[in-house]
Amino acid sequence: MKDLRQEVDPTEAGLDPHALARLNAHFTRAVRDARLPGYLLSLSRHGHVAHLTTHGERDRRTHAPVTTDTLWRMYSMTKPVTSVAALMLIEEGGITLDTPLAEILPSFANPRVYVDATHTRPASNPLLIRHLMTHTAGLTFGFYHDHPVDALYREARLESSVVPGTTLAETCEAYARLPLQFDPGTAWNYSVATNILGRVIETVSASPLDDFFRDRIFTPLDMRDAGFHVTPEQAPRLAELYGETETGGIEPVPGLPLHTRPKLLSGSGGMVATARDYHRFMEFLRRKGELNGTRLLTPHSVTLMTSNHLPHHTDLHNYGTPPHRTQTNKNTGFGLGVSVGPTGTYGWSGVASTTFWVDPAHDLTVQFLTQVRPKAGNPFFQDLRRLVAEAIIA
Repeated sequence: MKDLRQEVDPTEAGLDPHALARLNAHFTRAVRDARLPGYLLSLSRHGHVAHLTTHGERDRRTHAPVTTDTLWRMYSMTKPVTSVAALMLIEEGGITLDTPLAEILPSFANPRVYVDATHTRPASNPLLIRHLMTHTAGLTFGFYHDHPVDALYREARLESSVVPGTTLAETCEAYARLPLQFDPGTAWNYSVATNILGRVIETVSASPLDDFFRDRIFTPLDMRDAGFHVTPEQAPRLAELYGETETGGIEPVPGLPLHTRPKLLSGSGGMVATARDYHRFMEFLRRKGELNGTRLLTPHSVTLMTSNHLPHHTDLHNYGTPPHRTQTNKNTGFGLGVSVGPTGTYGWSGVASTTFWVDPAHDLTVQFLTQVRPKAGNPFFQDLRRLVAEAIIA
């Protein structure tokens, strides 16, 4: 299959065509109202695509339409792929979840926790690989504007999470020089942790991250367009990135350039892919680590990845730092690179309004791809979840 395509009738797959029409109409209105440039939406049941919609434009300037082979900046939907890479190394014995980070990256040997503007203290325990994979390491992002450590990240030129013009190794050294917000393992804070995990993968495998992804994940799973940059032949299919304006419309904004191999290979958000590519990755997870006879992980590892690792099965609202104590984070746990819902549904989203989830209870996978950076919380995801749920009839 060259591009993603619908494979079965929605009714045969237990989906309500009328509810799917409402789903399409909802996002078509968002395009009409200039809140989205265009989008792709796919739903699969039991491994077969049962609903596939493309609408609008991937480039409003040239009026190039969204097509099934459009390339999208996945941003944080890169993180679950990085988690799979780390789990592969864990299965091979290169690391464990409880390996101290300092054994791989010595600059993290003596983590310190912020106390006040003039004081830090030694962390009560070392940083472990599991802390990176669960975002419980005490790391942060500079754009939160919530904690004094966030400001220290901005002062270190980390407002966009990486130091401009550096390599991944150099940016990780910058992270290591900064204090933690809290002792590792004592709270949840979405952070730069997956970039450090990417550097761990490079160090343990002795391979650049893009080579590891290509050779160990993308090629075996036939994710043929996925990578960290686009070739000249792929470039015309790359969707433009837009940002939300003050009045609620959208306008072009700079995105990952992607036209040459980046100096910094970001395991947090550097991936570009098509819907077909990510569909295959979702199917690999749904099938517990195997796709079309190619097994990259054991079922145990995928179960471990997609189980809630927060203490006492708590949620992001209660275990998270203040920016994460939102209504939508209630009853949502966190695994190894993915959020985990109360019924076992797992997935993640990207800053350009891309999202995916796998729903084992309904044997369902969903992906929604567009390219809009909202000013605040994403306005589309809750409606998407609700409308998809309404479409499931069997």
